[in-house]
Amino acid sequence: MTSILSKYSNLTQRIIAAIIGVLLLGFGTYYSQWMYFTLFLAICIITQLEFYKLVGLDGMLPLKTYGTFMGGTIFTLSFLIEGGYLGPNFYLLIFPIGALNYLIYLYRKKELKPFRGIAFTFLGVFYISVPFSLLNVIAFSQTIYAYELILGSMFILWANDTGAYFTGVRYGKRKLFERVSPKKSWEGFTGGLILAVGMAYTISHFTAVLDTWQWISIGFIITICGTYGDLVESLFKRSIEIKDSGRLIPGHGGFLDRFDGLLLSAPFISAFLKIF
Repeated sequence: MTSILSKYSNLTQRIIAAIIGVLLLGFGTYYSQWMYFTLFLAICIITQLEFYKLVGLDGMLPLKTYGTFMGGTIFTLSFLIEGGYLGPNFYLLIFPIGALNYLIYLYRKKELKPFRGIAFTFLGVFYISVPFSLLNVIAFSQTIYAYELILGSMFILWANDTGAYFTGVRYGKRKLFERVSPKKSWEGFTGGLILAVGMAYTISHFTAVLDTWQWISIGFIITICGTYGDLVESLFKRSIEIKDSGRLIPGHGGFLDRFDGLLLSAPFISAFLKIF
């Protein structure tokens, strides 16, 4: 798809890719919980592989294959457990699976700094797969699969990104966090917040799965945590001196670029829904 859209401007590529992504994720999440599982498992795996590829550029040697296996297993376990297909005791499988990471490095004779590789292998799991796995907690927080919670959160996230992007381009003057991301502005943040909360309020009138105040709270959570998630990824990219995490999504960069806001939002949304 990248080669097909290469003849268009960056903004046009961004819009076309966004439309295709919204339709694909929207239909899959709405169609069935198993389609949702398949789509987000694939996204989780691709994003984690992208992360390991990037840390490899900086000289780190994580267990790319096994780390991704751990991430995919955690996502699958959380889906099956939260969906009621397995008991919560199966969460304990995560620990022996993670412990094998140490044993693999023990037998890698040529590894000069094994614990650095171990650390970055676990970082890929914690940074990527755990937040994606918490989407399953969100999806089943009402006991049964509630696609509205996933779609609603994604639409709010996209609204925030869209509002921040266009408001920032048009009115952005005061820098939000210039040391990490020179292009981000307080005007963009405000535009994203307004559109995200507006989207949350609109969604609350089309579904009864949450109260209006809960949707609006999620709007604030996504705006704040999504912005910090973007800044954290910018800090990561700046540390290895790259602009985009990949080129798989025309106009958007890589999957890590596209879902960075979700990685920090999902833990807070799941905690909010479980506590409140």
